Amino acid sequence: MAPVASSKDALRTVFGRASTPGPLPVVDGSVKSFLKRNFLHFNAAALLDAAVGYEKHLNNGGKMVVAMAGAMSTAEIGISLAEMIRQGKVHAVCCTGANLEEDIFNLVAHSKYVRLADYQDLTPDEETKLYNKHLNRVTDVAIPEKAAMTPIEKAIMKRWQIADSSGETMFPHEFLYDILRSGELSDKYEIDPRNSWMLAAMEKDLPIFVPGWEDSTLGQVYAATCESGEIKRVHTVKSGIQYMMKLMGWYTNISKSGPMGFFQIGGGIAGDFSICVVPVLKEDADPPRDVPMWKYFCQISESNESYGGYSGAAPNEKISWGKLTKDTPRFVVESDASICVPLIFAYVLGW
Repeated sequence: MAPVASSKDALRTVFGRASTPGPLPVVDGSVKSFLKRNFLHFNAAALLDAAVGYEKHLNNGGKMVVAMAGAMSTAEIGISLAEMIRQGKVHAVCCTGANLEEDIFNLVAHSKYVRLADYQDLTPDEETKLYNKHLNRVTDVAIPEKAAMTPIEKAIMKRWQIADSSGETMFPHEFLYDILRSGELSDKYEIDPRNSWMLAAMEKDLPIFVPGWEDSTLGQVYAATCESGEIKRVHTVKSGIQYMMKLMGWYTNISKSGPMGFFQIGGGIAGDFSICVVPVLKEDADPPRDVPMWKYFCQISESNESYGGYSGAAPNEKISWGKLTKDTPRFVVESDASICVPLIFAYVLGW
């Protein structure tokens, strides 16, 4: 008589998706072994599955796009993301304009940021005091406007004016790359430059796509400069449409070299813009392009699925839009990205 499988064994094999049973790994002091030993259930297990899947995707010759919403740069994601970029474990970033610029704000003004541990108890009057002091709050930290934003505005304004008068056009991230590459701000660095993901990206000339850039401090400054007539040509700084065209060409070419993965931090425009490149190429391009579908997908968000809301929408919804397929490995971690993302990156980096 064949042995009867235990309920635990049956659970491990249901749908063919669960982990292979075995002894818990010995902790060797690394984050990787800690996660393997301790992150066994619920969101913790989902995080570990996503990290294992990320590593497997890279080991299979895959490329990874990181889509970054929220205020991850102010949360200092650069400490781990910069190393991911340097080690070739991130191949493109699609982010909000805020994440693009706030990494550099932190780079040049870190010591003047104000930590607000009691932010949940702030009254409207206390918030007004922050405003009057030109301290712009992002949850538990306030960005010092004059120390962080003003130096970058001055440096980029010069470049906008030169490009405008010469007829040149560049993407938002290219102007910032030019500032970093020039070294003109290097004497102002207040963190270890290795912890700036924008510096790491500049050194790799990493493709960056920034939809909705106008919804950022520098984007709004640019809009005001155009409205005043100081900048004559609105498209001196290229737009989101041009970013999508650039992304279409990049995806077409890079997907020939290996499977494509998508790692989504939060929701909103950063995630939806970049993941849509596949249906755009397959369904809207003329002629349609026979590009491969995404072969890995991970979403980290604490948003709940709601009526029409994208940030918490389950990955299965993306199948009906032609963004994913039923065979795409899909991982969802419903938790705080400022905790989860560094842990996943640490796993992939072998820290």
